Amino acid sequence: MATWDTRHRPDPDSSAGSPELTTVFRNLCRSSPWKWQSLRFEYWDEPFAEAPDPAAPLVRAWLRRPGALRLETAEGLVLHSTTGINDSKDGFYVSATRKSWLLPPHLVAPVYDGGLVRRRPEAAYGEPGFGNGRFSAALDPVELAGNAPVPLEFPGSNAVELDGVRRVDHDGRPALEAVVIPTAAYQPADSGAPLCLPGSSRVRIDLGTGVCVSSQSLEPPTQDHGHWLRIIAVDEYMLDDLFLAESMNLTDVRRHISWDIPA
Repeated sequence: MATWDTRHRPDPDSSAGSPELTTVFRNLCRSSPWKWQSLRFEYWDEPFAEAPDPAAPLVRAWLRRPGALRLETAEGLVLHSTTGINDSKDGFYVSATRKSWLLPPHLVAPVYDGGLVRRRPEAAYGEPGFGNGRFSAALDPVELAGNAPVPLEFPGSNAVELDGVRRVDHDGRPALEAVVIPTAAYQPADSGAPLCLPGSSRVRIDLGTGVCVSSQSLEPPTQDHGHWLRIIAVDEYMLDDLFLAESMNLTDVRRHISWDIPA
């Protein structure tokens, strides 16, 4: 039931008080690994105020956890396609390090709070990347919240300070938006491409998936730092053929197969 509640829980009431929405925002940032298994989306490696510029370059992405990723240009040119999703893991496990035996996040139970993740367990986290680390961080924005709440005695040790958390619409999907200010405790997954720069940034987290769908620095002259992500489909069935360099000629079971019976 925990997984069902996590994926289908009601949206938080837009009239909820600020402290409650702050907690929901942080828990939502920790919840992505348990919210979805496949995602189809469009990604712009630049920020926008309300909607993407039609002339801005984008990539179309198909992602299936763990580690399967396909990227295309707007014209359909394949930029990247995973080629090793069925490779043997023998060499990986022979290394005998503790990290090599960690389970994928969806196989490990976190501590929930109202259907969202309050405390993340140790697991094999990590999303496929493209271009820079912001692409991966947006898919699992835990860097904005940390793996667990900070002790009550040290409220200043949160990764970011939150202001003005509110519910908004992002490309037709409900999201939580907040102005965030990183603290000394902020540790981005990629120091060269963090989700937020020093000073104020505006970020949005999709309520249904826990994905960071928008980020933008509000401090001049870095207002061109950020991204925009448009979610097209969640938990869509994806064949291995989609991610392989050479087709395995598998049958797409979503399509009707006609059976011609001789007269």
